[in-house]
Amino acid sequence: MRHYRPQTSVWRMRGGGVRDPVEVPPIHTSEPPVNHKGSHRAYPSPLVSSIPQPTLPAFGAGCITDIMPYLLPGRRGNGPLPVEIGTAKQKVLLVLDGLGWDQLQDRQTITPTLHAMSGGPITTVAPSTTATALTSITTSLTPGEHGVVGYRMVVDGEVLNTLRWGSAETPDARRQIPPDVVQPYDPFQGFDVPLVSRADFRRSGFSAAHLRGARLVGYRTLATLVHEVARLLHEGEEFVYAYYDGIDKVSHEYGFGSVFDAEVNFCDRLVSDLIAAVPSGTEVLVTADHGQVDCGNNVVHLHEDVASMVTGLSGEGRFRWLHCDPAQTDDLVSEATDRHGDSAWVVSRQQMIDEQWFGPVVRRGVEDRLGDVALCPFKPISFFDPADGGPFELVGRHGSLTSAEMLVPLLRAEV
Repeated sequence: MRHYRPQTSVWRMRGGGVRDPVEVPPIHTSEPPVNHKGSHRAYPSPLVSSIPQPTLPAFGAGCITDIMPYLLPGRRGNGPLPVEIGTAKQKVLLVLDGLGWDQLQDRQTITPTLHAMSGGPITTVAPSTTATALTSITTSLTPGEHGVVGYRMVVDGEVLNTLRWGSAETPDARRQIPPDVVQPYDPFQGFDVPLVSRADFRRSGFSAAHLRGARLVGYRTLATLVHEVARLLHEGEEFVYAYYDGIDKVSHEYGFGSVFDAEVNFCDRLVSDLIAAVPSGTEVLVTADHGQVDCGNNVVHLHEDVASMVTGLSGEGRFRWLHCDPAQTDDLVSEATDRHGDSAWVVSRQQMIDEQWFGPVVRRGVEDRLGDVALCPFKPISFFDPADGGPFELVGRHGSLTSAEMLVPLLRAEV
């Protein structure tokens, strides 16, 4: 895998795909020590021999950040991918939220269309969560650059739920925490790309952050998704971006089982319908934002010795940020490793930055959105936070750096 040294600038997008440089200080100059195929550094644990190694994002070497440059008009990507893309005049990228590579491989008999396509696995980003990953797909930027570094991250002293764009103090935080300030880069490198997604996403704060005024063509049924993608291509659009969140929703509520299998099979038929509907010569691509782990009801509370050192929590169950007095960071890492290191990677914020979990550059101010120490499970568990809840207890989860969560498909068919 080719590695990249930290850059001295990130880029602000403007119309027509032109980029203005924004100077930022480099984080460090060391090569990242790990990748999803090679060797990894060891993480401290009382049971070192039983600890797997995390699957880190392969930025520039087969990551979701590498896809978009191949698809935009007049652009050509340079990151190696498992399939040649971008050769057809018209293209559509369908993002199936929550379809991990491992889960797809386990269901070959019910996914004949997807398995007939060419391609292979690529990595998502860290955390392996929807808000961070979708922003990386649309902007082609790493989390450290675009700044949406988690599902629940600290912004202006509040733990912001980035999908709901609200906090406990401010349920609708779009005015107090403007999405276009948190994430200041245009999607699709400034090109006018039609986005076919659920109609009720149109006015959400997260849409304002990761889509920033993109031309959203809303659907309310999946027949409409297929119809609108085909219509746009028949009307001459060169590239259409489409998004469907069913697999992720079903996994969260039901875990892996017959309902999940039914949804994956349904999505295979959705792709088949899409291929049948688009004009001849169209390149149909399918990817995802993350995979899944079935955690059942394995919710773990922090050990009391760890909890006593923690001043606050953010992140999510499989990427749980612990906040503490900065002077206690090393002690918290040690204590959390002793208490939880047999089921989770215990990693300090600085170690993540040094190892480029969020990319080779962390934009100024983004580091403040992270916690001090993270618990990232490699076992099928999640870490409890009383403030992180919803209408039902999640069964399928994601966020950590297991291969089941980090590897996603990139598949291609040309009609």
